[in-house]
Amino acid sequence: MRKDIKNLWNLVQPYVDEAGFDLVEVQSGREPSGWVVRLFIDSKSDGRPSTGDAGVSGVSHQDCERISRDVSAALDVADLITSAYELEVSSPGLDRPLRRQQDFHRFAGCEARIRLTEGVEGRRNFSGRLGDASEAKDGFVAIVCDGRTYHLPIEDIAKANLVPDWAKEFKRSAS
Repeated sequence: MRKDIKNLWNLVQPYVDEAGFDLVEVQSGREPSGWVVRLFIDSKSDGRPSTGDAGVSGVSHQDCERISRDVSAALDVADLITSAYELEVSSPGLDRPLRRQQDFHRFAGCEARIRLTEGVEGRRNFSGRLGDASEAKDGFVAIVCDGRTYHLPIEDIAKANLVPDWAKEFKRSAS
């Protein structure tokens, strides 16, 4: 994790925890509209694997507003970002980012895409079903891809996201 992102994460985490949510991801960088700091929050997980509703979030618009106000004040005081910036707070969405060991355990059995920085066995991109906790070792995530299980070091993950099950989502929204 980049040092600036780690510093932002450490500053923001207590405010998100205090509000009763889980900090899923922190992004920061220059975009065409200027500097953007983006926070993704979700309902607290009890640590158990997901029941399959990977895209369903318990985050309301009001929750995002409240956390945005608190975090904005903290960012202004800490002065971690030296230029003008836009703060965005939202739920993680259907293609939820996965970063920590607990994220991979929570969504075991779900489809995911993972891109590594260095790679494993000459490969950097993986798309498949996340293995359960018994299939992974500490610091690694298991993914069943192309008929075999790969053990990927979490520290080498550049980007990981759930793959939305669109058929399930269309069925859920129709009912």
